[in-house]
Amino acid sequence: MSEAPQVIVGVDIGGTTTQVVLCTAELDVLDRAEVPTPASEGGAAMLAAALSALRLLLDRTPARVLGVGVGAAGLVDVRAGRILVASDSFRDWAGFEVTAAVQQALGVPAFLDNDVNAFLRGEVARGAVLGEENVLGMTLGTGVGGALWLNGALYDGPRGAAGEIGHVPGFGELPCTCGGRGHLETLASGRSVAARYEERTGRVLTAREVAGAARRGDEDARAVYAALGRGVARALLITAGLLDVTTCVIGGGVSRSWGLVESAVRETLALEPPVSGHPVRVLPALLGGDAVAIGAAARARAELLIHTGGS
Repeated sequence: MSEAPQVIVGVDIGGTTTQVVLCTAELDVLDRAEVPTPASEGGAAMLAAALSALRLLLDRTPARVLGVGVGAAGLVDVRAGRILVASDSFRDWAGFEVTAAVQQALGVPAFLDNDVNAFLRGEVARGAVLGEENVLGMTLGTGVGGALWLNGALYDGPRGAAGEIGHVPGFGELPCTCGGRGHLETLASGRSVAARYEERTGRVLTAREVAGAARRGDEDARAVYAALGRGVARALLITAGLLDVTTCVIGGGVSRSWGLVESAVRETLALEPPVSGHPVRVLPALLGGDAVAIGAAARARAELLIHTGGS
């Protein structure tokens, strides 16, 4: 009887669904499962749902778990392994000790990352920016998230908020969900696409419906997506000017409408190229729904290699 393979587990705890993957040491996905996130039931229930999905996978694909990486929405303390700040859609999540709870349940090392950081780790490890040294990661979803990969490593800053390009001001005067004004998120998130379209037309549509209208030739919908593209391009130029980072990978639900955004992004970048003269590369994410979970597994793999001396 052959020995069970060794795996690293990646977990993506989102507001709607939780994705769990079993990865080889090379981050190939052996199996995956997705379950609803019981966000309204609290942190313990959310973790229990993830562990239940993992047990299902291990029943299907017997393996020995070496470690677990978790990507979670919100502001996280990656060193202490707990959630610092979470949105109102999560109950009893802020303050939850994620890694301690996983380690107690499974008896293996566990590591926590912000979901956008994990997304970028995944795309660098196995996706659109494989092997890149310097990258801005941006997710255009319900909100706008950002993360930085500098000199071959994630840079999260002294307080874990580096790369948060969605909440840099200078994009108009509209109020942002965070309480600020004129942030990129007021133009480039799913919520803002719907809000900007309603302002123009009086019609209430979802971002996906606005995208469909744009594809059918609705000029108001096209204008909303063009403004989104110009805002994203300005954010990329800010990053290029401050950090000399000229490669960006974009994911999230709104990025699925990239065809509506790309021309406005490229036109704006062409009008104001970075002072370095190096062109900005913008790449759509490749890993889809696996990106955060694979990135969480990549973080766990890196930590395990450190702790075992790279053996």
